[in-house]
Amino acid sequence: MRTRQGVCYPKVEMCLERAVKRQRDLAGELRSIGKRLKRWPQVTGDCDLFDELPDDLVVSILCKLSSTASCPADFLNVLITCKRLNGLGLNSMVLSKASTKILAVNAKNWSESAHRFLKQCAESGNVEACYTLGMIRFYCLQNRGSGASLMAKAAINSHAPALYSLAVIQFNGSGGSKNDKDLRAGVALCARAGFFGHIDALRELGHCLQDGYGVRQNIAEGRRFLVQANARELAAVLAVPPSAVTSTTRLTWNPLPHLRHITGSAGCPLLSDFGWNVPAPEPHPASRFLTEWFAARGGVPGPGLRLCSHTGCGRPETRRHEFRRCSVCGAVNYCSRACQALDWKMRHKAECTPMERWVEDDGDHDGDGDGNGNVNGDGEAMLVES
Repeated sequence: MRTRQGVCYPKVEMCLERAVKRQRDLAGELRSIGKRLKRWPQVTGDCDLFDELPDDLVVSILCKLSSTASCPADFLNVLITCKRLNGLGLNSMVLSKASTKILAVNAKNWSESAHRFLKQCAESGNVEACYTLGMIRFYCLQNRGSGASLMAKAAINSHAPALYSLAVIQFNGSGGSKNDKDLRAGVALCARAGFFGHIDALRELGHCLQDGYGVRQNIAEGRRFLVQANARELAAVLAVPPSAVTSTTRLTWNPLPHLRHITGSAGCPLLSDFGWNVPAPEPHPASRFLTEWFAARGGVPGPGLRLCSHTGCGRPETRRHEFRRCSVCGAVNYCSRACQALDWKMRHKAECTPMERWVEDDGDHDGDGDGNGNVNGDGEAMLVES
């Protein structure tokens, strides 16, 4: 059949053949799209892109979060987002990377769930969790054996604060009787912690050598460790980024030796021998927990027991007259010589005895404390047994 212009219409068979071919091509394209959709999740209500992420990738992201979070809430808010994040967030690899700030539990928020979380972190190999939970159990919950074991686990992994805390326990015989003191073990643990740069351990070791406490007396070597502790303390302050330095944290110079301890309430003038005042170091979260815990109980850890008079310590006595007291006034007591040196420079020197006496004594000392059994060569009061 022809049109007016004389063009023939296509045959019916040819039209059908073309239609079938188009259908086959379309079906092939649909099958190809279907295969691709099976490999890639559809952005629909029935399928979530997060569900398609492999567990290893999510765990890796959570590890990064747990190691860099600035407070516990940053991590806990993720755990309560969904069931999957809660399960993967409690993975042992994630908990082993948890930072000190995540483990900084407030004493007022202490609960069985907080205890369980710290225990899970400790069982995952987190040394900070071992130390923090060990301190809480040993001093607050009075579970001496478990607390000491956890601190020992952290110390085996070269955790300097745990090594120093065990040294303090050995010096005082904490958790036992007076006969359980082991001064030589305390000195050895201090030396190990000092090797890892722990400032309080270096200061404690220096005083032990100066006083002949648990080790043969060596005044020159003791002074060397004290100077090293001061140098590390200064280096820690100078390492603070300039943007974080404020008017209250800058180093200050006081030209009057007998008045340096008055300079600035925010400063800890441990470098007053050299004319410098530096900011007081931030207490470890475990020490802050102890301080808050016993403050909520009226500052009395038990009948006849006392807290260490250094406000940044928080350690309580585990038996009566465990800590040594100031030899001049007898009104304060300390768990260690390092805490005594810190508190002496910060406040107790002004409270212990009239200023005029210390001004006169500073000019009379010969460097070894002779002539005044209550004061050492640095002008600090000594510690005596309670």
